Amino acid sequence: MAKTILSTAGAPSAIGTYSQAVRCGDTVYCSGQIGLDPATMALADGIDAQIHRVFANLKALADAAGGSLADAVKVTIYLVDLGHFAKVNEIMAQYFPQPFPSRAAVGVAALPRGALVEADAILVLA
Repeated sequence: MAKTILSTAGAPSAIGTYSQAVRCGDTVYCSGQIGLDPATMALADGIDAQIHRVFANLKALADAAGGSLADAVKVTIYLVDLGHFAKVNEIMAQYFPQPFPSRAAVGVAALPRGALVEADAILVLA
């Protein structure tokens, strides 16, 4: 099965040796997104803004793949402070329709660029 590299100006350009997203068949693997504004590559200010930006970036990748966040089957959230878990739940519900994808939330010591939150997703397109 061939893989297709996906790229969009609606999400931050890669800041390392990875692609924004890779499609293999009907499955799309979205790389981890931190709260970078794709236009400026500046990190959003504060946890709320970063969470919104992370999900907006994932939405842009889903759109570029010809899908939507409704196609997400697995999301992983990385938090520097697990005290922000409830805030992630609140904001995530604004981007992902029910039924929600499976998910893991992991506490980490640090994230790139001093980000407070990162998320990646796997989508299956019908």
